[in-house]
Amino acid sequence: MTDKTDAKPGPSRRLILAGTAAIAVVACAVYGIRGPGGNSTGQSGCESALQAGKRAGPFAKGEVASFGIPKTPITISDLAFKDETGADMTFADFKGQTVLLNLWATWCAPCRYEMPALDRLQGKLGSDTFKVVAINIDTGNPEKPKKFLRDIKAENLSYYADATMGVFNTLKSQGRAYGMPTTILVDRHGCEIGTMAGPAEWDSEDAIALIKAASGAA
Repeated sequence: MTDKTDAKPGPSRRLILAGTAAIAVVACAVYGIRGPGGNSTGQSGCESALQAGKRAGPFAKGEVASFGIPKTPITISDLAFKDETGADMTFADFKGQTVLLNLWATWCAPCRYEMPALDRLQGKLGSDTFKVVAINIDTGNPEKPKKFLRDIKAENLSYYADATMGVFNTLKSQGRAYGMPTTILVDRHGCEIGTMAGPAEWDSEDAIALIKAASGAA
């Protein structure tokens, strides 16, 4: 895993980050304990994601200091979820776009904290080559997460959901999701560039520089 610099969150973020510190440690350990072959769940055909990870590595600092870059990326093209209308989707639908995949739930305080930043990020960078895909995994009434997005005045994010938690459980089985929120930067071929456990100010200079470097736009 790429070496990281220490993040220095402000006082307003320390309580939230403390709640996810253990998650981040576990996630980093997963990346760090693999042998020379890299992550055991890695997939072939993700060479472009490896190159993107190399570009992103030097930018994994500050707000995104715990962004982990695997030696062997996984592919997520087959992960299934639903759009706002209830229609079935997979990540193959975003082929050709760099995607910031975020798993969130209304019962997750750090998820709620970072959602406005994800909305602003989509507003800043959203295009035909980049998209924030925030998937809600609440298992109850879907009106609750939709109301939350309305309450925070999220104007840029599309609503995606997986009430079965299948996306989370699949990523957990692959060593990528241990808690909420989990965020994965995915290249235009559906391959993982890197994964981060815990919240971040995703519209910060640190995060935007990392995303642009990974996508080759820096």
